[in-house]
Parts: sequence; C-alpha cells; structure tokens
Amino acid sequence: MDALRAANKVRALRAQLKRDLKAGRLSIGSLLLDPPPYLETAKVFDMLLALPKCGRVKATKILQSCRVVPSKTFGGLSERQRAELAERLHRS
Repeated sequence: MDALRAANKVRALRAQLKRDLKAGRLSIGSLLLDPPPYLETAKVFDMLLALPKCGRVKATKILQSCRVVPSKTFGGLSERQRAELAERLHRS
C-alpha cells in the first residue's frame, strides 16, 4: 500500500508540473538542469509534449537535434544532453 501511495503522489506531482509547463508558470530549462527527485524517471519527451505549441513532431525534432532518444528519462540524461536541451529550448 505504501508503494501505491508513493506512486500516486508522484503521478499527481507530475500532472501538476505538466499543467504548470502548459500555463508557462515553469521553465523546462530549469527542470532539465536541476530536476526534482520525482522527475528522475519521467521521460523528457512526455514533458516536452506538455509545452505550449510543442507536439509530437516538434518534440521529436528537438530531441534529435540534441542527439537524445525519445525514451530517455530526466535521470538518464548526461550533463551535455541537459545543457544542450536547455539551451535549445531557451531559444525556441
């Protein structure tokens, strides 16, 4: 039951994070450079989809330009990938 409660808490936090990204209250660049612990296992692609004016095609192009596979999680990004993605998204 504790694991279920923890999983539900993480899902709720991620859902709120996506709403904040969609509304522009939060920057994905700051999340990439310093992700909260509950975001370590989230896919970068899914968070990109939460951005305004960013659909599947644009998210895929952004990831490809930074040499990141769509299945990569926040915790699995290298420092180079984090910095490159943050810079690329800051320019967009």
